[in-house]
Amino acid sequence: MTRVMRSFKAPLWSLIILFCCYSQVWAGQKPAQAAIASAHPLATQAGHEILRKGGNAFDAAVAVTAVLAVVEPYSSGLGGGGFWLLHRASDGFQTMLDGRERAPLAAHRDLYLDEQGEVVAQKSIDGALAAGIPGVPAALVHLTENYGKLSLTELLQPAMAIAAKGFAVDEYYRRMASWRLPVLQAHEASAQQFLLQGEVPPAGHLIKQPDLADTLKALAERGIDGFYRGELAQRLVDGVRAAGGIWTLQDLADYRVVERRPITGHYQGMRITSAAPPSSGGIAILTILNILQELNYPDLSEPQRTHVLVEAMRRAYRDRAEYLGDPDFVQVPVEKLTHPLYGAGLARGIDLQRATPSQSQHQATSTEGQDTTHFSILDRQGNRVAATLSINYPFGAGVVVPGTGVLLNDEMDDFSASPGVPNVYGLVGGEANAIEGGKRMLSSMTPTFVEDAQRIAILGTPGGSRIITMVLLGILEMAEGRGPQAWVSRPRFHHQYLPDVIQMEADALSETLIGQLTGMGHNFKPLKNRYGNMQAVVWDKSSGQVDAASDPRGVGMAKTE
Repeated sequence: MTRVMRSFKAPLWSLIILFCCYSQVWAGQKPAQAAIASAHPLATQAGHEILRKGGNAFDAAVAVTAVLAVVEPYSSGLGGGGFWLLHRASDGFQTMLDGRERAPLAAHRDLYLDEQGEVVAQKSIDGALAAGIPGVPAALVHLTENYGKLSLTELLQPAMAIAAKGFAVDEYYRRMASWRLPVLQAHEASAQQFLLQGEVPPAGHLIKQPDLADTLKALAERGIDGFYRGELAQRLVDGVRAAGGIWTLQDLADYRVVERRPITGHYQGMRITSAAPPSSGGIAILTILNILQELNYPDLSEPQRTHVLVEAMRRAYRDRAEYLGDPDFVQVPVEKLTHPLYGAGLARGIDLQRATPSQSQHQATSTEGQDTTHFSILDRQGNRVAATLSINYPFGAGVVVPGTGVLLNDEMDDFSASPGVPNVYGLVGGEANAIEGGKRMLSSMTPTFVEDAQRIAILGTPGGSRIITMVLLGILEMAEGRGPQAWVSRPRFHHQYLPDVIQMEADALSETLIGQLTGMGHNFKPLKNRYGNMQAVVWDKSSGQVDAASDPRGVGMAKTE
């Protein structure tokens, strides 16, 4: 296998100096083009429209987020949350907007348990009790007021227009709606908004959402107060409580976006900037990369590389379950988990010839993970945004609050309902991620920037618990010198500690390689469907050229201009 950058061990200070040199050399340099890659053509087009009107990448991010909330109800929405990773070119400032949902104040650790202390199936997935307090509306306002150039009304106009006029159903929409048909049928407002006479609509049918258009208008005109206070807030609370939820007006009024310092680290001469807790993504990726660095990953044989990569994934996901949660509620040992010496210690526990069995009495399963969404943006000034947004399961909790058009999330399932018991994605958790009123649930969303001596990359993907390993594989493709089309289209495999199997797309590993890994003690679970929907942008700073790619598994569009 051709390798552009070979493995080396260098002191951390030397890598920092190297990166600073890159920054000095290219200070003030601007991309030749702007680029947007998102999971839906209408969102990509809306973002470019904002850039043409004089908006920056942060303005475009508001427009793209809002349009995705309209046209991808199976993936994101005003009733959900997300993380927006930002880089401001004028001063190099980087931050992560944490618009993750919060547990209602009345939530408690036994919320989804029966009288015997057992988790009640579907209670944290279907229905209003599964919904956390949404963060997307607050994030749109925060992004506009603190980083944008245009007005919120102008930025939300494309989404308002599409919500009112409708968007055409495609086969992907039909597949997601079919998957969640029973829960959509169970709620009148949901069926009216997303179905046709109670059934999955045919391709080409226009999904019109006039109530959602009005909600967007209220947000545009009144900002935070247009959603989290006043008439709309009362309507949301009344609708949620009528459907069995526990929201209060105080829950909405208390919601705040939090700016957090991104997770940063280095691998093979690349600087990685990624999502911080309550995302587990940045920490897990750096843990894995530190292990690979210690073991000279590029110089290993193909079977050993795959084996080591799986073992590194296994250890990072084990730590995810043990240590990670909302940093405002629990002490997350970020410095320890991301330090190269910690990765070196984990690497010493890896047998290069044998798999390490994951230990648990629980038998976890994992769903396909087609929900959530991601977009990547670079403007002509060099500002950049990587954003991953979600309502958790496809169509979230399945509940549209009557008179609002707002589809509720079911992100409460991302808490640990009971320590050691897997959630819908097969992930186990511990006390750090236990349910508590006002707490943000742990996430796998991993918007990421990667910079090496020549290129800057913006990438991320949906995919449930597999998000982290998909972004990881994209980073490794970049380390090999390949471009964004290779990152988004690469066949994928994944290990998350439990279940103790390598989940894989049909063409991810050759039969010969599977046989060799089986001999090392690995177990496999081939998946019926391909997974993920990566969106990537790359700027070659030596030439100024920009490229973008949208995952062929989805219906998205990448466009430069």
